[in-house]
Amino acid sequence: MRKYLFAGLLVWLPLAITVGVLMWAINLLDGIFHGMLVGVQHVLPTSAENFLALLGSVPGLGVVLLALLLLVTGMFVTNMVGAWWLKQWNYLLGHIPIVKSIYVSVKQVSDTLFSTNGNAFREAVMVQYPREGSWTIAFVTGKPSGEVAAGLPGEHGEHLSLYVPTTPNPTSGFFLMMPREACRPLSMSVDEALKYIISMGVVAPPAGALAPPEGADPNRVG
Repeated sequence: MRKYLFAGLLVWLPLAITVGVLMWAINLLDGIFHGMLVGVQHVLPTSAENFLALLGSVPGLGVVLLALLLLVTGMFVTNMVGAWWLKQWNYLLGHIPIVKSIYVSVKQVSDTLFSTNGNAFREAVMVQYPREGSWTIAFVTGKPSGEVAAGLPGEHGEHLSLYVPTTPNPTSGFFLMMPREACRPLSMSVDEALKYIISMGVVAPPAGALAPPEGADPNRVG
C-alpha cells in the first residue's frame, strides 16, 4: 500500500507544484492589476468605474496585459525613436542618487543574462571548490579583463571568469577567477547542468556528460 501511495505521489506532486506556482503568479499579477484599477476608478465617471470593475473580475487578465505591455515595449524600444527615449531614461535613472546604484547594477546583470548577444553561461565546467579534492559545477561567463586581468598571476596561464551557483537556488552563488587549466570541461549542456544543480544531484545528466568528449583535451575549456 505504501509503495502505491508513493508512486501516486510522484505522479501528482510535480503537477500540483507546477499548477500552484502558476496560480500564485497569476493571482499576484491579477492583484497588482486590480490595485491599479482601484487607484484610477476615483477619477473616472460611474460608467467607466463599472467597466473597470468588470475587467478586474476577469481571471488571468493581468498576465495577458503584462504580456501585451512587454510586447509593445519591446516593439517601441527596438526602433530608432524608442531607442533614443530608452537612452534618455537610462541616463536619467543613472544620475539619481541611491537609485542609480541599484538600477545600473541590475541592468548590467539583466543585459548580460538575457541579451541575445550575451555570452553568459556559455558552458558548464567542473572545478575544485571550496577546497582541493572537493568538486562542483561552475559556468563560464567570460574572461577577466582590464585591471583585474593585469593583477592575476601570469604563471598559471589564461584565466576564466566562473559563476558557481548555490543549491537548490541557483540565483545566488559565487564569482571566481580560475586558471583555464584548473577547469574540467563538461559535455552536458547548460540546461542539463542547471537541472543537476537544482535537484542537488538527483536528476543525473546523460551518461558521459561528466567527462570530456572522446579525444578532447581534458584541460581545454572554451
